[in-house]
Amino acid sequence: MSKVFLKVVIRVFFLAGIFWVLASSAHAATNINSAVADHWAWNDIIGWIDFYNTQTVNVGSQNLTGYASSSAGEISLDCHTTSIGNICDGTNDYQVINNGAGDLSGWGWNDLYGWISFCGGQGTSDCPGGVGYRVLIDPNNGDFSNYAWNDVIGWISFNCVNTGDCGMSNYKVNTSWFATSTVATLDSSIFDTGVAAGAELNSVLWHGSEPAGAEVSFQFAVSDASAGPWAYIGPDGTSNTSYRGGPNISLKLNYTHHNNKRYFRYRVFLQSNQSQTISPRVDDIIVNWSP
Repeated sequence: MSKVFLKVVIRVFFLAGIFWVLASSAHAATNINSAVADHWAWNDIIGWIDFYNTQTVNVGSQNLTGYASSSAGEISLDCHTTSIGNICDGTNDYQVINNGAGDLSGWGWNDLYGWISFCGGQGTSDCPGGVGYRVLIDPNNGDFSNYAWNDVIGWISFNCVNTGDCGMSNYKVNTSWFATSTVATLDSSIFDTGVAAGAELNSVLWHGSEPAGAEVSFQFAVSDASAGPWAYIGPDGTSNTSYRGGPNISLKLNYTHHNNKRYFRYRVFLQSNQSQTISPRVDDIIVNWSP
């Protein structure tokens, strides 16, 4: 029985984060939790800091925007989205940065007390200093934790778990933003094996790159007619599974589900890592089939 190799050069480049929507207005709707205990930070000098009531604070996969309120006035998280608009001038531009996984860095600003650092002591330019600290957002539930720092008022706590006093005062800042992977799909054109009685799909192999945390997978659909119908399925015969394997690895297909049909198509899934900072790349796809 002869085998046919169909090489499909598709040059697919999927950029993680293509579906990100970033707040660009100081009046964008907040994604901070409105629950009574879920939008407060604390400082021993100025007291409670409210991240909800201005309706401007928005957590995105790249940065935080908007401003919180406190007894010391507004705490701005981004020079583009202050209460008086964009004040960035190229000299003292600032923002609180999200690395996509909930690790924050960068600077906020308060007119009374000055710069507020969200990260320090990490040995990088955006986290200077000798004392290690960093405000974090749990990528699974949106809870903030740890401390920010200001040279005048000291530590700003984002969660009562920092000091272990949650039984006395339950507070935290929580957002509906979670770090989630993004999936792009591409459906192939229709391939005609030319075998009237139907062919057998044997395997699929792809070339490209699959960084750690990213993934490429496939489903196949077969039909007796060029018009379909097309039902994309994986190794168990349902749409709930897919064929997975790294680049340059031949993936054996389940003959039971992809046999005795003249026409076929594939669907390729390209999934980023959870923080949407790394994505796979597919350069070409090779399908092996037998008449």
